[in-house]
Amino acid sequence: MPYQGGYMQALVFSSSPRRNGNSAALAQAAAKGLEESGHEAKVLFADDVVTSFLKDCRQCRKVDGECAIEDGFRSAFLEEFLPADGFIAATPIYWYGMSSQLKAFFDRMFCYIAASYPQSPSVVERMMGKRIGLILSSEETFPTVSAGIVQQIQEYSRYTRSTFVGLVHGYGNSRADVARDPDQPLVRAQQFGRDFFKRHATDYQIDTPRSGRVWG
Repeated sequence: MPYQGGYMQALVFSSSPRRNGNSAALAQAAAKGLEESGHEAKVLFADDVVTSFLKDCRQCRKVDGECAIEDGFRSAFLEEFLPADGFIAATPIYWYGMSSQLKAFFDRMFCYIAASYPQSPSVVERMMGKRIGLILSSEETFPTVSAGIVQQIQEYSRYTRSTFVGLVHGYGNSRADVARDPDQPLVRAQQFGRDFFKRHATDYQIDTPRSGRVWG
């Protein structure tokens, strides 16, 4: 969504099982940057809200249309994700993809956009138009190690008519290793949070109106 200035809400979702690991540290740095810019930042940890994968909604859903999976996802999605103006997903890179916890968070959204959920039109409307960010940590530094995750987030953003504003990637293995990364990903994550709602981001189509200059 276009940033008009003022107070905004962001949800930062840390999807690593390690609460003091590298992606969690980067997520906290981004949240700090958001708060420094006057925005609200809520950090959620995947293990607190997602304990089950998506099931067959035709067999699993309650008779009133509610999801039958009893964990924290419903409140996290409806009460934290949907009201947020922005969403930053933080994940380690596992087998060149996102963590299963983060994938499950995205997959479980289907329970609430499917036509079998009574309030699905309202959910779909509230899912659209967010600003989306990505925070990654990995041991491997090969340039395309994150390509699969970036592509998936780009496609999610396109599908929901949201804006993918960029990513921060830190390198490390053991806990707190990213603090030793000479490219200072913790500093960059904090700055990413500060700039998140005003960061320049474009995704042009051939007929997109635009000026001949990028800046100014």
